[in-house]
Amino acid sequence: MTALATRPVTYRAVLRVPCASRLLCSTLVGRLPSGMAPLAIVLVAAHRPGDAGTAAALAAVYLLANAAGGPLLGRLVDRLGPTRVLTASALTACAGFTLILVPDLRVLGAVVAGLVRPPLDATTRSLWPSLMPGPDHERAAYALDASAQEAIYIVGPLAAAGLTLAVSAQAAVLATAAVGLAGTLWAVALPPSRAWSRVPRRADWLGPLRSGRLRRLYAAMVCAGVPMGAVVPVAVRLSAHLQAPALAGVLPAVLSVGAVIGGLVYGARAWPGRVSGHLLVLCAVWAAGWLPLLAVTSAGPAVAACLAAGTAMAPLLSAAYVLTARLAPAGTATEAGALLVAALDVGCAVGTAAAGGPQGALLLPLGGAAAFLVLVVGPSADRPRLSLSCPGAREAL
Repeated sequence: MTALATRPVTYRAVLRVPCASRLLCSTLVGRLPSGMAPLAIVLVAAHRPGDAGTAAALAAVYLLANAAGGPLLGRLVDRLGPTRVLTASALTACAGFTLILVPDLRVLGAVVAGLVRPPLDATTRSLWPSLMPGPDHERAAYALDASAQEAIYIVGPLAAAGLTLAVSAQAAVLATAAVGLAGTLWAVALPPSRAWSRVPRRADWLGPLRSGRLRRLYAAMVCAGVPMGAVVPVAVRLSAHLQAPALAGVLPAVLSVGAVIGGLVYGARAWPGRVSGHLLVLCAVWAAGWLPLLAVTSAGPAVAACLAAGTAMAPLLSAAYVLTARLAPAGTATEAGALLVAALDVGCAVGTAAAGGPQGALLLPLGGAAAFLVLVVGPSADRPRLSLSCPGAREAL
């Protein structure tokens, strides 16, 4: 095997592919509501201290509606193309956000805005294989996408909070709608969206869920998503325990910073073995990386522990995105990606709901450990093939 065969594809090479940089930038703008909306909804609904529980429940309704609507819209994108589906969903989501501003219609608005949120994440990942010249470019593109997406969860809450302080919570909600619409319209105007052509698919209501390997992967991602949701209530509890109020916001942000770093490092070089093997290792690292946080006694080590744990998150997601794209049955790429996002959303919701108790921090390592076990236990026919083979070979699944 020559050195050329194992030379990693650089991010510059990925971004120099025609339309790649514009596709990434436009869809990141369109996905910014994922980071803005939950906080904006809480802020617009919580007028008094006693409203906090109701406001949080409203944000949860929005997130659960996301999880329900994403796969349905993904199936429509696979059948009708991204341009019509994404444009219509973005316009309808704007209407939903507007309804959130009307006190008596807030629940309906949250349901509508969440249910029809444009599945830009899944759509983008379904376009990478046709845009990239080869599997190494694909892997680097997925890693770059996963890392860049973490910026959404740093910039989004800051933007929502800043707009609320500078103008009003209502302005933050309207800005969330406007940014999502602008990014979506930008994305659908690009050649990859307009050049989309339908791939014939089997007439099957189950779609990607027909694949046992994808079902196993989705189940693992529900488990892996639990720590992502649990970190916020754990951070709140830890901030009170350590008498460091800033930790409630710092720890989730630091987790995302670690994810950006880890994702960029993962995609910057060619790692030996199959992507399925990477995913198994990363689930184990995702579990072990949280253990130091369970023993911290001061704020500094807590921040360091969260940063270290985060370095596994984006690589794990990147590997899962690659596997989903390669395992998806013909004509179901967007739906398969949307189901992966939905699985992560469900895991996040479970983690957020279950981590409020005194032992909630245990969910952080247990989520990754459960994902690892799901991938390795059970019928071998449904498992991803997890052997670590020679570098440079195309991954067998």
